[in-house]
Amino acid sequence: MVAATTRILVPVDGSVSSSRATEKAVFLAEKCGAALDFLFVGEELSQALTSEAIFAEIFKNIPAPLTAKKHLASGNVPQAILDTAKTCGADLIVMGSRGLGIFRGAFLGSVSQKVMEDSSIPVLIVK
Repeated sequence: MVAATTRILVPVDGSVSSSRATEKAVFLAEKCGAALDFLFVGEELSQALTSEAIFAEIFKNIPAPLTAKKHLASGNVPQAILDTAKTCGADLIVMGSRGLGIFRGAFLGSVSQKVMEDSSIPVLIVK
């Protein structure tokens, strides 16, 4: 028997890949009635301003019946994603293949690669 998806964690950073992951997560949440958790991981000094701009853009496009929460973290990005997934009880992580890091040309970003390798729950990588 396959367990239903009830919580989807979506790490966001404002990149195009992150936006595509958000769209896919919203689509999946609508189909299975899952709650959404959005996570921004950044430096503590610029975190509030940057995250609020990103969250504002995301939350204006969340359909009314869906529930969504915001999460902030700092430090090691892959570890923050994995820790937040565990803390919020996510059973799926939906994330972009590449973020705003310096290696934009890589096939799969180092963060998404690390999360995919170390996660105990399914990870959907959106290109």
